[in-house]
Amino acid sequence: MRFLPTEIPEVLLIEPQLFGDSRGFFMETWHAEKFAAAGLGCNFVQDNHSKSVQNTLRGLHYQIRQPQGKLVRVISGEVFDVAVDLRKSSPTFGRWVGDLLSAENRKMLWVPPGFAHGFYVLSPEAEFVYKCTEFYAPEHERCLRWDDPGLGIVWPLRAQAPLLSVKDLAGFSLAEAELYP
Repeated sequence: MRFLPTEIPEVLLIEPQLFGDSRGFFMETWHAEKFAAAGLGCNFVQDNHSKSVQNTLRGLHYQIRQPQGKLVRVISGEVFDVAVDLRKSSPTFGRWVGDLLSAENRKMLWVPPGFAHGFYVLSPEAEFVYKCTEFYAPEHERCLRWDDPGLGIVWPLRAQAPLLSVKDLAGFSLAEAELYP
């Protein structure tokens, strides 16, 4: 397993080692000792799985209390995945990183607590799975605007406007959002 830093050092791109032959493949997606050796001593408490159609944008979500670290990957299709640093005390506060995650490239992204997270579906549909370090707490969930000019996220949109939930349509700008210390 390779743990590759992004432009925000705490956000890691993870490339699992693939063992394949004519029958198919095998890969580890979580190994506590390997993650701990990479500085990620995670205690996951919840796994989630979503399916979305092309042009769906989910996010940018975070929990202001009970912040979640997320280990995310795509098992079918392709998405553009984004993490935004919401820690006011961080030297990378307000910056974002994004990468293509797909069933083909099998990359995973570690999104630490203190970050907003979202993704945009590029393929006809995509299935997205992720492990969380804290339980989902809807009373603490917050949402940033996906198109906040203050963030300047360059989404690879395939249509003029993405498909958004009511919650995501009501997201706040970074300047208005409740943030981490």
